[in-house]
Amino acid sequence: MKVHWTENAIDHLTNIYGYIALNSSTYASRMIDKITRRSKQIAEHALSGRKVPEYNAKDIRELIEKPYRIIYRIKSDQIDIIAVIHGAQLLTKKL
Repeated sequence: MKVHWTENAIDHLTNIYGYIALNSSTYASRMIDKITRRSKQIAEHALSGRKVPEYNAKDIRELIEKPYRIIYRIKSDQIDIIAVIHGAQLLTKKL
């Protein structure tokens, strides 16, 4: 299935890169690569992620790429990655 990165998720990746790059642009690039490579797993096995506990909806799932949570929504025609947040960050009701 096709995986679509929303603007919100892309903004999160940009901010993650910027924060990590303050200390190491090399490590920042590696982290972004690790996160974005998870798209393949999501595309091939959409249900492999667990339900997001804060929502408990079967169409909203997450994969962990420590220390980040990749949150996505399964639709009939595609999968939207809606957020990439740090595991210690509180998840808002609206993504």
